[in-house]
Amino acid sequence: MPADGGEPICRMRIDTEQEHGYEHILDRIALLVDSMASQTGLPRPDRIGLGMPGTIEPSTSLAKNCNTTCLIGRPLALDLSALLGMEVLAQNDANCFALAEATLGAARGYPVVFGVIMGTGVGGGIVVDGKVIGGHHGIAGEWGHNTLIPDGVDCYCGLRGCVETVISGTGLQNWYASQSGRKLKLKEIAAAAERGDDPAAAATIDRLCEYFGKAIASVVNILDPDAVVLGGGVGNIDALYTRGRESLEHWMFNPRFEGVLLKPQLGDSAGVFGAAMLAR
Repeated sequence: MPADGGEPICRMRIDTEQEHGYEHILDRIALLVDSMASQTGLPRPDRIGLGMPGTIEPSTSLAKNCNTTCLIGRPLALDLSALLGMEVLAQNDANCFALAEATLGAARGYPVVFGVIMGTGVGGGIVVDGKVIGGHHGIAGEWGHNTLIPDGVDCYCGLRGCVETVISGTGLQNWYASQSGRKLKLKEIAAAAERGDDPAAAATIDRLCEYFGKAIASVVNILDPDAVVLGGGVGNIDALYTRGRESLEHWMFNPRFEGVLLKPQLGDSAGVFGAAMLAR
């Protein structure tokens, strides 16, 4: 369909089928690139941007910190480049989200932006004056693996009680199940809390707001961003922008949070736009 400049855009989704392993993921990405080239009738590009779970270690070019664990220790961008015959520029998916929202979306015009992904996992990206801050180790913004509850549940990263285990959609669903004995999706939990007929659901949303504020306060104390954009399914919960903000103000090193907490404007396309901007 046409974009603002009349450029053709193709949007396709396929499952990575990660259960079949690393090489299979590479083949699926290659299939996607070939399919998009075929559908648009455009020549294959010289380079592409890739949003990925985890990041690339700058000193070794190996993937690390990936919740898709079969990617860890593999030269993902280099292998894809060899397979596709083009340059592949890879960034953490939260960095891609933050870049898009800071330059095209909700946080456009704010100098310092922290973009949050709270979905299956918890991640974050930092954008200053329109540029992603990756950091010396490539882990800038990874607040999801700060310890929030020291004796909490095990995290795939090897630590316990990480922010991701507490306020991700997965973590919240697991906690609700432990309190209620029932398994519900987060959207169902939030709806039940809104209705007021499920004490465990109400307690789950209370837990989210309290721990969100405590966790994000550490980021605010260090980065002091002008804007925080909340992406991912958990970011759709309205209580974060009221009770979550109140919790942030309780835990941060300032009487008030005078920045803005924003809902994203680019929907689930934000990460894709950000990845494309890497190759621009």
